[in-house]
Amino acid sequence: MEKTMDGRKSTNGKLALVLGATGGVGGEMARALAARGWSVRGLRRKPAEAGGGAPAMEWVVGDAMNAADVRAAAEGASLIVHAVNPPAYRHWNRLVLPMLDNSIAAASANDARILLPGTVYNYGPDVFPLIGETAPQNPVTRKGAIRVEMERRLHRAVGEGARLLILRCGDFFGPRAANSWFSQGLLTPGRPPVRITQPGRPGIGHQWAYLPDVAETAMRLLDRESELGDDAVFHMDGHWDDDGRRMIAAIAHALGKPGLPVRRMPWGLLRLASPLVPLFRELNEMRYLWERPVRLDNRRLLAFLGEEPHTPLDLAVRRTLAGLGCLGPEPLPAQPADLPEAGRGVPDHANSSRSV
Repeated sequence: MEKTMDGRKSTNGKLALVLGATGGVGGEMARALAARGWSVRGLRRKPAEAGGGAPAMEWVVGDAMNAADVRAAAEGASLIVHAVNPPAYRHWNRLVLPMLDNSIAAASANDARILLPGTVYNYGPDVFPLIGETAPQNPVTRKGAIRVEMERRLHRAVGEGARLLILRCGDFFGPRAANSWFSQGLLTPGRPPVRITQPGRPGIGHQWAYLPDVAETAMRLLDRESELGDDAVFHMDGHWDDDGRRMIAAIAHALGKPGLPVRRMPWGLLRLASPLVPLFRELNEMRYLWERPVRLDNRRLLAFLGEEPHTPLDLAVRRTLAGLGCLGPEPLPAQPADLPEAGRGVPDHANSSRSV
């Protein structure tokens, strides 16, 4: 295999740069890309160590805040997965947009597509409960406003050498999703839970996205690169918990503890502690998403792909709990067991129903 001027391996095939590859979303995307035959490159601030749960790839030492580092890492890439976030939610207002600008500059220089995992933070209650791709984005939080600005800059970059794919999902969960509502709000990783925390009120629907399904959906979209156009946005349905109880019941079932206690999220305490604990501040800011049904409409995705990759909820939850160390000594199922079940286009909750 040939090498570039700086000694890195080059590829005659497809090359993807994944920013945030040590995280849950980026790592899942990196694994899926490698399984799809892509050459995958990751950027990290420290040299890669053996093990640690990080996906196998070519690692480049650098910082996503450094434009030169990102541009050098993106050399020859036709895809940049922008899944990098500030650690522990710190300094979002100072770090998020400069990191994105570096990805945009690198994509424009390489005529590459940027893949952004999107969120519902962009939206306010004016478009609830069912949200399509063209719905107005009127955020009600600081984080939401930053996400809207991110997408504004990405859309503006289309036509300037960059292409775009936004895949928007509900709240992530998965075997390696350590920073998520599932792992930071519902339970504590690393031990079997003695209780489950319920952020929303019973009867209020909530949307979840199993990360291996998200990654597989992204891969199927990228497989049809020539049909995507330069500016593509799709919404996933994932797992729709229609009454706010299905996810909790699935956790209890996977643990074999149907009578596991459930407690309400102590929102008042989170609000009081927010000035001292950044995580609590961020969680409290997103409380409005748990107070009423919020569901992304995936009809455009279904029309394009024909189906949405979907792992049954009980299986997805069990794999997630195993990966988070919540099932005791039971090992995490190895690939390819983590991949979505082939041919599952209709979820276990009747994907054709759009009722919320």
